[in-house]
Amino acid sequence: MVKRSSGELLFSIAVDRAIDKSITTQVYGAMHQMILSGDLAAGKRLPSTRILAKELGISRTTAMAVFERLTSEGLIESRTGSGSFISNSAGAARPRQPLLVDAQGAPMSATLADIISDASPRFFQRLSHPQTPRPFMTGLPDYKAFPLATWARLTAKHWREPREEIMGYSDAAGDPHLRAVLAEHLRSNRGISCDPEQIFIVNGAQQAFDLIGRMLLNPGDFVWFENPGAIGARNSLIACGARMVPVPVDDEGLSVAEGLRMAPNFRLAFVTPSHQHPMGVEMSLQRRGELLAAAIRHQAWIIEDDYDGEFRYDNRPLPTLKSGDAGERVIYVGTFSKTMFPSLRLGFYIVPKPLAAVFKRISGAFLQGVPSSIQAVMAAFIEEGHFATHLRHMREIYAERHAAFHAAAQRHLGGLLHVKRSVAGFHVVGTFASPAMDEDKIMIDAAKAGLVVSPISRFCIEQSNVERGLVLGVSAIDTRMIEEGVRTLARVLEANRG
Repeated sequence: MVKRSSGELLFSIAVDRAIDKSITTQVYGAMHQMILSGDLAAGKRLPSTRILAKELGISRTTAMAVFERLTSEGLIESRTGSGSFISNSAGAARPRQPLLVDAQGAPMSATLADIISDASPRFFQRLSHPQTPRPFMTGLPDYKAFPLATWARLTAKHWREPREEIMGYSDAAGDPHLRAVLAEHLRSNRGISCDPEQIFIVNGAQQAFDLIGRMLLNPGDFVWFENPGAIGARNSLIACGARMVPVPVDDEGLSVAEGLRMAPNFRLAFVTPSHQHPMGVEMSLQRRGELLAAAIRHQAWIIEDDYDGEFRYDNRPLPTLKSGDAGERVIYVGTFSKTMFPSLRLGFYIVPKPLAAVFKRISGAFLQGVPSSIQAVMAAFIEEGHFATHLRHMREIYAERHAAFHAAAQRHLGGLLHVKRSVAGFHVVGTFASPAMDEDKIMIDAAKAGLVVSPISRFCIEQSNVERGLVLGVSAIDTRMIEEGVRTLARVLEANRG
């Protein structure tokens, strides 16, 4: 694919006109992979579009389209009078070297849960979301910024395909094309190397948690769960009969030592290592190694919920836990509800290779699969480069909103709420400056003032030794609404100071 001569890179990308993939997509995919793999290093000069077109035997229009897509993703940059170069940010977009843990002798097993147990007293109801975003609703993307016209065009194109190809039953494991495209995306953007057969497409992350719990847990099995942690995943695992073990979270993420002390014979651990939900901390490399080693030693499984791992704003890509899963113990769960829009109801999970066959067999026994039309359009959206462009655009928007919130908090929330600096995700966490403040009353008073705030305690199984405060979403509202919302929140907190 790449020839080196006298320190210069000469492209000889193979263009196959016989396959059902546009030339633009082929050339873009090859160049994109070379940049992310490091074959094209930051600062390297690229040939002009005219030269590239001549060398590859393609039109200059095609070459220009490829350059435009790579430029929109920030991977190349144009310098007036000098040409096009690999941008310095291309190295930052490359996943870091993954952590590896020795996996020699790790046994494999999988058990389908026998029944779904009765709901636990800790089976909390999740807050409903109003149709119109308000300050400070959590977990919502910006609807207005989504490229709806592009999505509509791809949808219309899909429905013009032959009826026998688009109107039948979908594969219970997921559309093969989407699984293949997704595997390529995850390899280059999240550092995960997997086969398409390990990927299962589901109706959102919530269904993934339910399926994983039913397939791997028996009622009464111990599950380490971050405390505080994600409510939806907790509810799903409780419904599968799990005995939840509230493992505390500190500045390095889930405390593995505490987990081993509380329940050494755990069957499953649930973590959000890239951006802990809701506290926002990153799981340290040492903790990741401890968790992977504990799972191997105790023959346990790990669910990695990467619910907003695509959104980080300090230009420092984080490795996923799955990327260092040499022991084949991690089940990675992703969702398009945050990167695209919630009503899409599309998610996926990646199982270790030894589990792929049993998950496929059990899924095929009772699942009909996600609607094939949604999967086909999503595959095209990713393959044509729209997904990468959309992610880059949304990162810029959300970074601006995080900065706006912190600036407004500094002006109005001093002495009321200690706001932790956020560099990722959709929300910000603040702890009360006064211990006399009551989370539930503040939530009620905030609602009367037109705000939606989530107390930290709502995310807790065990509330002792957990800071009191609020989880505040900033992604779905513009900077003007953020400023007004912070002012209103300051008045609510001031009224509750005593």
